[in-house]
Amino acid sequence: MSSKSNPRIKLSKEKKEYILSEIQSYFFNERNEKIGNLAAGLLLDFIIEKIAPEFVNLGIYEAYHYIDERLEDVLSLQI
Repeated sequence: MSSKSNPRIKLSKEKKEYILSEIQSYFFNERNEKIGNLAAGLLLDFIIEKIAPEFVNLGIYEAYHYIDERLEDVLSLQI
Protein backbone atom coordinates (compact mmCIF):
# COMPACT_ATOMS: atom_id res chain seq x y z
CA MET A 1 0.00 0.00 0.00
CA SER A 2 1.00 3.60 -0.39
CA SER A 3 3.13 5.18 2.30
CA LYS A 4 1.45 8.53 1.60
CA SER A 5 -1.66 7.72 3.68
CA ASN A 6 -2.68 10.38 6.14
CA PRO A 7 -0.96 9.39 9.41
CA ARG A 8 -3.80 10.96 11.39
CA ILE A 9 -6.40 8.54 10.00
CA LYS A 10 -5.77 5.04 11.31
CA LEU A 11 -7.97 2.04 10.59
CA SER A 12 -7.96 -1.20 12.51
CA LYS A 13 -7.08 -4.29 10.50
CA GLU A 14 -10.69 -5.48 10.72
CA LYS A 15 -12.12 -2.13 9.60
CA LYS A 16 -9.66 -1.89 6.70
CA GLU A 17 -10.53 -5.41 5.54
CA TYR A 18 -14.24 -4.55 5.75
CA ILE A 19 -13.78 -1.35 3.71
CA LEU A 20 -11.66 -3.14 1.11
CA SER A 21 -14.40 -5.74 0.76
CA GLU A 22 -16.99 -2.97 0.36
CA ILE A 23 -14.91 -1.30 -2.36
CA GLN A 24 -14.57 -4.59 -4.20
CA SER A 25 -18.33 -5.24 -3.88
CA TYR A 26 -19.09 -1.77 -5.19
CA PHE A 27 -16.95 -2.25 -8.28
CA PHE A 28 -18.47 -5.66 -8.93
CA ASN A 29 -22.11 -4.63 -8.35
CA GLU A 30 -22.05 -1.17 -9.91
CA ARG A 31 -19.44 -1.48 -12.64
CA ASN A 32 -19.36 -5.23 -13.22
CA GLU A 33 -15.59 -5.13 -12.60
CA LYS A 34 -13.68 -7.46 -10.36
CA ILE A 35 -10.78 -5.72 -8.60
CA GLY A 36 -8.25 -7.28 -6.28
CA ASN A 37 -7.02 -6.30 -2.85
CA LEU A 38 -4.16 -4.25 -4.29
CA ALA A 39 -6.43 -2.07 -6.46
CA ALA A 40 -8.97 -1.68 -3.64
CA GLY A 41 -6.14 -0.82 -1.23
CA LEU A 42 -4.71 1.82 -3.55
CA LEU A 43 -8.15 3.38 -3.92
CA LEU A 44 -8.61 3.37 -0.14
CA ASP A 45 -5.19 4.99 0.32
CA PHE A 46 -6.18 7.69 -2.19
CA ILE A 47 -9.45 8.33 -0.36
CA ILE A 48 -7.69 8.53 3.01
CA GLU A 49 -5.03 10.88 1.67
CA LYS A 50 -7.08 13.18 -0.56
CA ILE A 51 -10.76 13.00 0.41
CA ALA A 52 -11.09 11.99 4.07
CA PRO A 53 -9.37 15.13 5.42
CA GLU A 54 -12.09 17.26 3.82
CA PHE A 55 -14.77 15.33 5.72
CA VAL A 56 -12.77 15.53 8.95
CA ASN A 57 -12.43 19.30 8.53
CA LEU A 58 -16.15 19.61 7.77
CA GLY A 59 -16.97 17.70 10.96
CA ILE A 60 -14.67 19.93 13.00
CA TYR A 61 -16.22 23.06 11.47
CA GLU A 62 -19.76 21.86 12.21
CA ALA A 63 -18.81 20.85 15.77
CA TYR A 64 -17.27 24.29 16.33
CA HIS A 65 -20.45 26.06 15.21
CA TYR A 66 -22.64 23.75 17.29
CA ILE A 67 -20.57 24.41 20.42
CA ASP A 68 -20.43 28.14 19.65
CA GLU A 69 -24.24 28.30 19.46
CA ARG A 70 -24.60 26.39 22.74
CA LEU A 71 -22.14 28.73 24.46
CA GLU A 72 -24.22 31.70 23.33
CA ASP A 73 -27.26 29.97 24.88
CA VAL A 74 -25.34 29.59 28.16
CA LEU A 75 -24.27 33.26 28.13
CA SER A 76 -27.91 34.29 27.77
CA LEU A 77 -28.55 32.80 31.22
CA GLN A 78 -26.42 35.44 32.93
CA ILE A 79 -28.22 37.48 35.54
